[in-house]
Amino acid sequence: MLRDTNSSYIENMIGEIEDYAILFLDTEGIIRTWNKGAEKVKGYQSEEVIGKHFRLFYSTNDRENQKPENLISTAQKEGKAIDEGWRIKKNGDRFWASVSITAIHNESLELIGFTKVTRDLTERMLAEVSLRQYSNQLKFKNSELEQFVYIASHDLQEPLQTVINFIELFNAEYTEALDENAALYLRFIESASLRMRALIKSLLDYSRIGMAKEAEKVDLDKVAGSVLLDLNSQVQEKNASVNIESLPVVYGYSVELRQLLQNLINNAIKFSKPGIEPVINISSERLPNEWRIKVSDNGIGIQKQHFHKIFMIFQRLHSREEYEGNGIGLANCKKIVELHKGVLEVESTPGLGSTFYFNIPDQVN
Repeated sequence: MLRDTNSSYIENMIGEIEDYAILFLDTEGIIRTWNKGAEKVKGYQSEEVIGKHFRLFYSTNDRENQKPENLISTAQKEGKAIDEGWRIKKNGDRFWASVSITAIHNESLELIGFTKVTRDLTERMLAEVSLRQYSNQLKFKNSELEQFVYIASHDLQEPLQTVINFIELFNAEYTEALDENAALYLRFIESASLRMRALIKSLLDYSRIGMAKEAEKVDLDKVAGSVLLDLNSQVQEKNASVNIESLPVVYGYSVELRQLLQNLINNAIKFSKPGIEPVINISSERLPNEWRIKVSDNGIGIQKQHFHKIFMIFQRLHSREEYEGNGIGLANCKKIVELHKGVLEVESTPGLGSTFYFNIPDQVN
């Protein structure tokens, strides 16, 4: 009697569940029970479906391919069959169903039927499709934009170089014939032309990041040492101290990682306090599934409200008279770190210095 009471209680509880279609099928796949969730998900009343085969909910193509029968067969052999796909409601509308069919046995281990649980995941599926489409559109737009920047920058170099060449010729041949104002104007033209050439080169560098995607093992110790050789004149000029702790071997893009370290070290030297010798410390920390690299300095520092701005292309916090540059170095750094599926962050106190952190995951693909 207690067993019958429990069985009745469970049946009543299942019958009241509305978020899931829960039904019992006999060994042939004939529907024997129908709950409120099944009415809500599939649109049928119990008297319309009980006694019919559950292939009723499948598309013509699925029925022709015997998908319902194959699911029953899988559940019988393996104990459970799981599937996701389009199903048909009573009114003909399609819905994306997550289905689980489980074999039920009696005390003698004889198959007596199947439980079938269905959940309507149409909203989730459509959201995922929409997100994928948006992501693909964004990738396409970014690719178009980078291609445009590359082509535009490349094509701008030739006429600009012609202008610079003629300025040099003009200077060489007519300097003595120019009055003071003309010479001043020519210097302005030359300065602007050279600055434009530097901007175009920066755009090209930015657009090329990640173009040659061949990840490999990169020894950051060797990369940092090579970068210091390239920056030797800047280091000597500022009498900078660059301390490098043992850096790891990571998996990534060697050209871009070299550019990343070079930009960070160069910035640390450049934005030093007047009269104070720059001290730069580079270290690493092992975290789960990634390396975290830290580059700190004792420079001028950055106000917190400007943290987001410094990583934007061509955004400057200081005039060119104070600090040279085009405002693209940290934008390059951010793009390189994101290429490696990492994050670039900064901590800074004005007047005391800055620390840049970036992480390189063990897998970048």
